[in-house]
Amino acid sequence: MPDIGSNMTAVRSSRSRWMAALLGALLVGTAGSAAGDNANIVRDLAGRVGPIIGSALGCPDIARSRIQFISEKFQAVIRETSSNEAERDDLSRLLDRYVADGRSAVTVGRTDCRSAERQLADLEQSLAGKAPSPSPSLAAVVAPSSAAAATAPTAPLPQPVPTSTARGVTANEIRFGIVAPFSGPAKELGRQMKLGIDTAFARVNEAGGVEGRMLKLVSADDGYEPARTLDGMKQLYDKEQVFGFIGNVGTPTAAVAIPYALERRTLFFGAFTGSNILRNDPPDRYVFNYRASYAEETAAVVHYLIKLRRLQPKQIAVFAQQDSYGDAGFAGVAKAFRGLGINDGAILRLNYKRNTVDVDDAVNQLKAQKLAIRAVVMVATYRAAAKFIEKTRDQFPGMVYSNVSFVGSTSLAEELMLLGSRYASGVIVTQVVPAVGGYSSAVLEYKNALAKYSPGESPDYVSLEGYVAANVLIQALRKTGPQIDTERLIDVLENTRNLDLGLGAPLSFGRAEHQASHKIWGTAIDDSGHYQALELE
Repeated sequence: MPDIGSNMTAVRSSRSRWMAALLGALLVGTAGSAAGDNANIVRDLAGRVGPIIGSALGCPDIARSRIQFISEKFQAVIRETSSNEAERDDLSRLLDRYVADGRSAVTVGRTDCRSAERQLADLEQSLAGKAPSPSPSLAAVVAPSSAAAATAPTAPLPQPVPTSTARGVTANEIRFGIVAPFSGPAKELGRQMKLGIDTAFARVNEAGGVEGRMLKLVSADDGYEPARTLDGMKQLYDKEQVFGFIGNVGTPTAAVAIPYALERRTLFFGAFTGSNILRNDPPDRYVFNYRASYAEETAAVVHYLIKLRRLQPKQIAVFAQQDSYGDAGFAGVAKAFRGLGINDGAILRLNYKRNTVDVDDAVNQLKAQKLAIRAVVMVATYRAAAKFIEKTRDQFPGMVYSNVSFVGSTSLAEELMLLGSRYASGVIVTQVVPAVGGYSSAVLEYKNALAKYSPGESPDYVSLEGYVAANVLIQALRKTGPQIDTERLIDVLENTRNLDLGLGAPLSFGRAEHQASHKIWGTAIDDSGHYQALELE
């Protein structure tokens, strides 16, 4: 039978070795490396030392003088390392946050005082120069001297095993969930969104993951029915123990999913919807969007139709799903009208029911209009949109049809081309990612990754959006470091500025801004069923 006590001793000895080695590297850094490199080492150490200090503080039987001694030594390292007052304050706040995490771990029972005592003793041994290794001791660093700096070893540092107490995070994996339609009329939207995220995860996993952890995506099918969404969320959160949610599909389903995520203070990232229910002011702390909103998409189309196509506002109608998705798109059109100084009270809305292609009422209502409608802004899914175009194209041969990005661009083009090129040609779709047929850095990277990890799959606007959203999250995970938890990740996201993923538009978040992109790209289907760029301004 394995000697458990010996194994635990080996683990603690290993921790002492890497901690001593890291601070030894810090000593060398203060002698000749860039200040930013030293600060990064201290940030990593804060994530190791802070929880130990915090858990000790949570145990009344541990002498406060022992804890104070270590805290003062680490504060001395921070002062020695910091290049200016702002950096010193930043490092001190970071240490304080990790200390609070450690104290909380004792309070909620994630660790016990016996473990806290052992960890503190290991740290004290390291500070006293008793680390079981020829590596430099912590004492040599927290009280640095020029002689020690000159002789400190420069061998490669041992890599610590990342630790975290966060749900869905282990030493080897970070698990995310997606609730989306994988059955029913909108199933292609869910499949493509998952495909894009899976492709981004596969790419980073092949390179070693994030801090050595592989990213995994677990899915649940709600069929694009809000009545099924809550079960999907519960399945992923309770049974699969996911760290957070990424890429959920739909507005009516998000109306159910978001309250569930917020109640559990769980990340809800990069949903495939432009509805304003995900864009509160101020924003919900745990909800982040990659994409532009439906209001921004429909505003761009209304501006195009009135300013460039010279249509009268009364010649524009809205074909919309009869739920919160359709409501969001219709509200965007109305807002765009008001922004142009136009009365929005008489906008014609043509409805259809979610998860159906029953568009007859909408078609009949359009035919009954005495005033000729020359453009229809569509807030629909691909099958319903295609059916509406099929039933109205011949009677209204000059009609301009536009769709928001949620429609599923590739699926829409395929549905229309089955009817004939005359049904597809000229149909407009606003996009929240660059053209998949283009040559931007982001698109080329995406297509190469898709070909490598999902051979046989064709580039698609929905999967590209999933890929981009996942990469925004991956960048934030990398900056969060090995001690990952939701609050720390959100702090990193809220401090993301001008992230360049090769889209042609920088991405940023802030405490008052949880939407990374406001960019709209215009596209239109040509006679061959492919999308071509369309200038909307």
